[in-house]
Amino acid sequence: MSEHEQHNRDKQFMIECLTDSLVQMLMEDYGYDIPTAMHKLYTSSTYKKLENENTGLYYQGAVYLYDILKQELQ
Repeated sequence: MSEHEQHNRDKQFMIECLTDSLVQMLMEDYGYDIPTAMHKLYTSSTYKKLENENTGLYYQGAVYLYDILKQELQ
C-alpha cells in the first residue's frame, strides 16, 4: 500500500469516528433518532468542510466540531 493510500484510509477512519461521535451528540442534545441525526450532519456545511482535506478539520476533536455544527444548526 502506498503512503498516499494509507493517508486516505487514515483520514477516512478519522472522519468516520468523528461522524459517530457527532451523531451521538446530536441524538443526546436534540433528541433526534439516528436517521434524523445522520441527515442533519451529512447535509450540513460542517460535514462538507470535514470531508475537505484542505480544512484539516478531521484532525480536530469531536467537541470542537460539534460546537461548529451547533452554531450552524441554530
